[in-house]
Amino acid sequence: MYDIIIIGGGIVGVATALRLKEQRPSLKLLVLEKEQEVARHQTGHNSGVIHSGLYYKPGSLKAVNCIRGYKMLLDFCDHEGVPYDLCGKIVVATQPEQVPILHGLYERGIQNGLTQNRKISLEEMREIEPHVAGLEGIWVPYTGIIDYKAVTEKYAERVQKQEGEILFGEKVTDIRHQNGRTEIITEKGNSYSTKLVVNCAGLYSDKVAQLTQSEAMKVQIVPFRGEYYKIKPEKHHLVRNLIYPVPDPNFPFLGVHFTRMIGGGIEAGPNAVLAFRREGYSKLDIQFSELFETLAWPGFRKVAAKYWRTGLGEYYRSFSKAAFTKALQELIPDIQEEDLVPGGAGVRAQACDYEGGLLDDFAILETTYAINVCNAPSPAATSSLSIGQTVSERVLARL
Repeated sequence: MYDIIIIGGGIVGVATALRLKEQRPSLKLLVLEKEQEVARHQTGHNSGVIHSGLYYKPGSLKAVNCIRGYKMLLDFCDHEGVPYDLCGKIVVATQPEQVPILHGLYERGIQNGLTQNRKISLEEMREIEPHVAGLEGIWVPYTGIIDYKAVTEKYAERVQKQEGEILFGEKVTDIRHQNGRTEIITEKGNSYSTKLVVNCAGLYSDKVAQLTQSEAMKVQIVPFRGEYYKIKPEKHHLVRNLIYPVPDPNFPFLGVHFTRMIGGGIEAGPNAVLAFRREGYSKLDIQFSELFETLAWPGFRKVAAKYWRTGLGEYYRSFSKAAFTKALQELIPDIQEEDLVPGGAGVRAQACDYEGGLLDDFAILETTYAINVCNAPSPAATSSLSIGQTVSERVLARL
């Protein structure tokens, strides 16, 4: 019998376990992870950026947790010796219509406490990134780079040192409630009992949440794949650190950008295309049952009707290296198609409601027996210890 069972060994699940053990060391706590290691999916496939909190609506869960989590993350890494680099980034307006949006981003950053951000001219941008093009930009010195898989592994190490358990290869298939306790059944036929479930299952968080309640879910995870190219080493001089475009304010993705990696090399991307399975990291990776679920969800059909032009453009870039290169050339005109080699891909667990809304904020849904983290895309990795704190406070209030 456990006090708490956390489903999901990504960065948010393990950070939640760590926060719970720090606040109440006597808790009997278990993390169940279906893979053979932590951070196999969203955490292990992201771009490794430490986000500052620039983009998020002041007072939202994203803004509050990103800004608080940023400091928590850096303090943890300093204490544990996890390397990171606060190299800063520039956000660039390349078209006149983007300039008012850029100014709005700057004001939002100030409201979120990012007082060291600066509006900069093209000349000032080129002092930071000599090969960049654009009209004007924002210098964001808070932004950095890190390896979030290494962070998650360090979280897990700390959890285990505090006598928290982490079991691998335990895919949850059923959750049953009886006599005030919850029984979790895994694919291996094992059964674990707990007082409370915390669902941090990422790409399958809606599926797990459905097991914790009788009524139909009001949101569904829609998987969006983000594909990257890597820049050939001989062209690394074109990018010093991080260069971002002004994002489309109506679309919850940041657009293709350049990112220096903490382990070396530079990534260019990602795009954002519908994945044909929840863990579909390649174009031909299809699971028809999951694809049908996505296409059948009324909310997704409304999203597709609203954003079909944007979606077609993203798919075109997915299959056309020339088109992908053209998008990158808006930021770095000197980049050429032959400078890019295929890189990796990640899949974002984007919650979509029944009315076609792509949830812009983190979503934490509570039921009698469970606390479900049902929407935690970027900046969840930066925010992980803060989200873990938020969830742990809700857990401890119920025990």
